[in-house]
Amino acid sequence: MEQDDFFKRDPFAQYIGAELLEVREGYAKARLLVDDRLVNGIGVCQGGALFTLADLTFAAAVNSHGQLSLTTNSNITYIRAVPKGYLYAEAHELVNHHRLPYGEVKLTDEAGRLCAVFSSSAYRKDSKY
Repeated sequence: MEQDDFFKRDPFAQYIGAELLEVREGYAKARLLVDDRLVNGIGVCQGGALFTLADLTFAAAVNSHGQLSLTTNSNITYIRAVPKGYLYAEAHELVNHHRLPYGEVKLTDEAGRLCAVFSSSAYRKDSKY
């Protein structure tokens, strides 16, 4: 799968402005510009935006093998508030199981500070992506 194809085929990723920066087997890196659209009432990035970027990046990593994989469970721990600017997500597939892959996504701000950690599992179908 070409890295440019993954988010281009995802209208929601395009809508929020998520950009896939790199993808290879079991790995993906993406970013999202946190601007006025994505902040909450106190001026920091809304938690749902962090979760969404993490989920999209996890999906790119586990689907990088070309086999359709759908998220089954996810958990996120918020560590630090994210100000406006770029938010980065780096996903690593920790277990490349033929049916139940598992991975982790670390989200960082522009300064490289850890903001959240996301863990997730997926179900890998027989069909190709």
